[in-house]
This record gives sequence, C-alpha cells and structure tokens, in this order.
Amino acid sequence: MIAITSNKTSEERVRDIVKVIEQAGAQAHISRGVDRTVIGIVGQYEPKLAEHLRSMKDVENVIKISKSYKLASRDFHPDDTIIEIKGVKIGGNHLTIMGGPCAVESPEQIDEIARLVKAAGGQVLRGGAFKPRTGPYSFQGIGVEGLVMMAEAGKKHGLLTITEVMTPETVDVCAEYADILQVGTRNMQNFDLLRKLGETNTPVLLKRGFSATYDEFLNAAEYILAGGNPNVMLCERGIRTFETYTRNTLDLTAIPVLQQLSHLPVISDPSHGTGRRELVETMSKASVAAGANGLIIEMHTDPDNSMTGDGVQSLFPDQFANLLKDLEKLGAVLGKTFDTEKAPAEAFQSWKVV
Repeated sequence: MIAITSNKTSEERVRDIVKVIEQAGAQAHISRGVDRTVIGIVGQYEPKLAEHLRSMKDVENVIKISKSYKLASRDFHPDDTIIEIKGVKIGGNHLTIMGGPCAVESPEQIDEIARLVKAAGGQVLRGGAFKPRTGPYSFQGIGVEGLVMMAEAGKKHGLLTITEVMTPETVDVCAEYADILQVGTRNMQNFDLLRKLGETNTPVLLKRGFSATYDEFLNAAEYILAGGNPNVMLCERGIRTFETYTRNTLDLTAIPVLQQLSHLPVISDPSHGTGRRELVETMSKASVAAGANGLIIEMHTDPDNSMTGDGVQSLFPDQFANLLKDLEKLGAVLGKTFDTEKAPAEAFQSWKVV
C-alpha cells in the first residue's frame, strides 16, 4: 500500500510516518513527486496499520496497491523517473542512445568504435566482457580485461559505458568499471543476481525475458528496487514467437504499456529484437515513435567478422550515424530532447577495421 502526503509536509513529519511503518515490521520507500509525496509500504498488508496511518496528521490518503510489484508501479511514483549519470539524463523527454559492439574484442576495436559512437551523437558505449551464449563452445567474452578496455575507451571519448553482468559474484567488478549494468534476457529471473544488484547504487538496464509477461518483467524489476537500488531501466528486446524470419519479435506494444504501468525509463533494443541489420533502422524509429526513452544498438566496424558471430544485426558506422541524424529530427517532432555532440560527416566516410 501507499501513504500519500502533500509536498508541503515537513521532513520531520515524513520521518514520523516512516517510523510508524517500520515499527509495524514493514519497509518504507519515499517518492517525492511534483504535487505530492508518496510513501510506499512494502510488506504484508495490515488493516490496522492502514487505519493508524489514515488517522495521522498530514496523511491525506492510504491506498492498497493490488499489483504484486509496488515500487515499480506508477501508483507509487506517478512522475517519470529520470536517472542522471555523470550529467546524462535517461528517462522523461530525454532520448538516450547506447551503441557499440556485442563484445569487446581488443583495445583498438573498442577505442575506434567508441570514437564513432561519440562522433555520431551517442551518449553510452555498449560492449560485452562476459557473454552468455546458447552454445558452450561459442565465444564467451574476454572477462575483466574487456571491462578495463571499455572503461578506458569510454573515459577517453567522453561516453558512459554499459556491460552485461551474469552472476552475483561479478557484480562488484563490473560496477567498478562500468556506469550501467545490463541484465540479459536469460537472467531476467535470476533472483540471486537481482537481489545483489539491489544492494548496489549502479544503474541497471533490465532486459525482458524472451518469454516473459509484462507482470513478470515488472516483478523482476521490483527485486532490484526492493533491495534499495532505485536506478532501474526496462529494456524491450523482443520476445520469442512462432515467426522465424526475425531473431525475435520486437514487441512495440510493450513500450507504451510499460510506461502506463511503471514510472521507470523504457529502452528498446531493435538489434536483438529483429536480428537483421536491414530492419534495425526502421524499428529504431518505430520504437521512438512509440515513446521509448532510448535505444541500445549494436554497431561494429567489421560486423561480418565479429567474434560473436552476431554481425548480421550490427550496423556499420555510417548507418549508425545516419540513423542518429534521423532520430534527432524525429525526436524534435515528438518533443524529445536529444543532447548530442556530432562530428562532421567525413568522420564516417572511412573507419579502421580493427
């Protein structure tokens, strides 16, 4: 349930309300909106506690939230959550672009791609150091060495970095080198991992499981939020259907639905959502038109020879740059703020294949 007070309520009074909640054996999470302060109460619903809170001065209302996810619900936090990382804002009217290779392969490769992501106007460099692969003999990433390479490239070119974390044991080392931690589709319901991520303050991009319902997806986010980490982004990356032409079916409906149900930023992954380079640009634009707060896009200087073998869904640098130009125009029409620093067009006429 939630307890609602006015934003004019003093901090001292809010602390008094929180104290009552905690004495009843529940947890309190405070969310300050434009017009009101909402205190989320996590624990078993107790009618006596509800009545006690209703009787307290400054408590305007107490509402029972029927959804199993409380903190992720827009009932708890009516305003859009905006996550700010080193000056980059994700959420609300801000459009954030994350770009880079599926995997970090070498210092030269990630440095060149970082240069091109920045030149095109991207804000976040993506790259995997630990790779969950379907087959045990596929390339699994180069581990901590890859994290170091990406961190150096991101710092050099003024980009945030995002990388996938696979186990609770690697959360701390990934958080040491990356600005955002990504949870892949196969780990969406790895609850030990989600609980560990809840103990950190590092922003998390949670990808939807390829067979997960919206309810299951938001409950996975709830694990992280309930652990104390409020910096969660949801990522629609396509679901498994009967169709085999594309790698997955990108569920565009998920974008507005999740934004109705939750206050968390929603990012779209058209690369994994389609698995086909020729569809990435179109579905990127469709995602933004549907309301996505950002995109995470695979880009590689030599995608057909990438170590992961996923090059068929990676854009070439000039395609990535042209897409971002179009997204800037589209964003203006939709009222999206697209803060970019772009290089001249000739920066993309040639690039190093490393």
